[in-house]
Amino acid sequence: MNTPSNPHAVEPTGTDARPPHLRRALRGAKLLVGGYAVLSGLTLLTVILLRHRPDLVTDAVWVRVSIVVATSLLMLSFAVRTSRGHGRSYLRLRLASGIMLVAIAVIVALPGAFPVWLKAEQSVCGVLLLGVVVIVNGRRMRSAFAAR
Repeated sequence: MNTPSNPHAVEPTGTDARPPHLRRALRGAKLLVGGYAVLSGLTLLTVILLRHRPDLVTDAVWVRVSIVVATSLLMLSFAVRTSRGHGRSYLRLRLASGIMLVAIAVIVALPGAFPVWLKAEQSVCGVLLLGVVVIVNGRRMRSAFAAR
């Protein structure tokens, strides 16, 4: 149900009459994206602490980790707004999670481009985002956010 103040909302913000499966799915997606953001932030902290170790922290690592932190925070805002029923944020979350999952797969697969520790961290991020992709692209979630 759309509200006059937010034509893209799935339902009014003051109530939560959504089916339990949808509430669980939204909560799960939010938790997974939150985990992705926390892990990304911890990775940035690690890069800062290891900045004097050129064998572990290269320029490519700085760039990649900075991009991941920024996108994780954007995705967290999309997930929060999606859980509030905002349809455009749902679309953004679907697109961003899919694109980042593909980017992570490429990073992990590229031989020698990044240190093993970053590839391991990115693999964990990929698993978290795979969960998000599965949740937000599920039939029930898509139908809940279908154009009205």
